[in-house]
Amino acid sequence: MIEKSNPIRVKDVMKTDFATIDGIATVAEALIKMKTLKTAVLIVNKRNENDEYGMLTSGDIARHVLAKDRAPDRVNVYEIMSKPVITVHPDMDIRYCSRLFANYNLIRAPVVENKIVIGMVSPNSMVLDGLYKTVQ
Repeated sequence: MIEKSNPIRVKDVMKTDFATIDGIATVAEALIKMKTLKTAVLIVNKRNENDEYGMLTSGDIARHVLAKDRAPDRVNVYEIMSKPVITVHPDMDIRYCSRLFANYNLIRAPVVENKIVIGMVSPNSMVLDGLYKTVQ
């Protein structure tokens, strides 16, 4: 059981190496970036300070481009991305973050502090980097 006095926080388990892309980019450009960086998720940048972050996953591309036989160089990221996305704060307890993931069936969530993405969190990082510490 995680100690109440010293909970494990999202900032303790988040990955700080994440990739971003602009919504106007094509899916072909997103695929090249994903393959080069060995990632299945890209954060879509805000257009301005009043905008929200988006997210593009390989699943989005499979569902909206591949399955519909659309040309990746003729589809823009903004057409198929998820936006707005559920974000978490770096000081959130991973138990609550895990509940959020379960309640909304999330696979990744950007970690946002002062309106800027500073990392990404996933169920794997919460379990293997967070909960694991409690069983050592």
